[in-house]
Amino acid sequence: MSETGYSFPRFASNDGVVEAATAALGGRLIEARECVGELALHIARDSLVETMRILRDDLAYQQLMEIAGVDYPDRPERFEVVYCLLSLTKNHRIRVHVATDEVAPVPSITGLWPVAGWLEREVFDMYGVLFDGNADLRRILTDYGFRGHPQRKDFPLTGYVELRYSEAHKRVVYEPVQLAQDFRSFDFMSPWEGADYILPGDEKVSPVQPGAPSPAPAKTDPDPVAAKAPAPTPKTTDSPSQTGAGKAANEAAAKPSAAKPQGGTE
Repeated sequence: MSETGYSFPRFASNDGVVEAATAALGGRLIEARECVGELALHIARDSLVETMRILRDDLAYQQLMEIAGVDYPDRPERFEVVYCLLSLTKNHRIRVHVATDEVAPVPSITGLWPVAGWLEREVFDMYGVLFDGNADLRRILTDYGFRGHPQRKDFPLTGYVELRYSEAHKRVVYEPVQLAQDFRSFDFMSPWEGADYILPGDEKVSPVQPGAPSPAPAKTDPDPVAAKAPAPTPKTTDSPSQTGAGKAANEAAAKPSAAKPQGGTE
């Protein structure tokens, strides 16, 4: 923990940043929002390159930290491309948001930050967002021949194909996804919203509703009277003959045995 008492780095406040960005960007700035201590600037897509140049050169946000994608399927422009910038001299971070769709390309900023080449390829690979001006816009995270873009909300969780190494072909092969068990369609609502009836095992939570499945019968307890009955008496022998010992054996054991000669002959 640092001397200031915080376990994380402290950045400069947002005081005056919105005013400075508004004055510098003018009509390029659509909206400025502050969330969780960070400032987000929403700008027009066509003015991205000039906006980023102003932020870098005039407002001293020298370092491009990351480019991320977000998918909002209900929006007309479903994708947002988010640029994370850091000012090394002012110790301050901002985010720049640009909206687009499946076909409208976003201007590439590789001319300002060459590292954006790989970051834009990641967004393209995961979301399918196109970047106009990226000289090497190809997949970077998924495998060769991959179908679709896995971070889109409409991409199936199982994917379309699976790959494995084939001993017969001595190479990696692609095959359609085959699930060991088909997906089941349950007839109750999401547990986050609550079911309409009581499931087996939850009968004590609330009264049983009409149409609820019948729970399995519970095991009955043993008879308490039978449980308290005394244990049977262990069987014991009533006479010596039951043990294999008897009078004859006792008489034979009582006879003295012949003594063996000790030492040499007389």
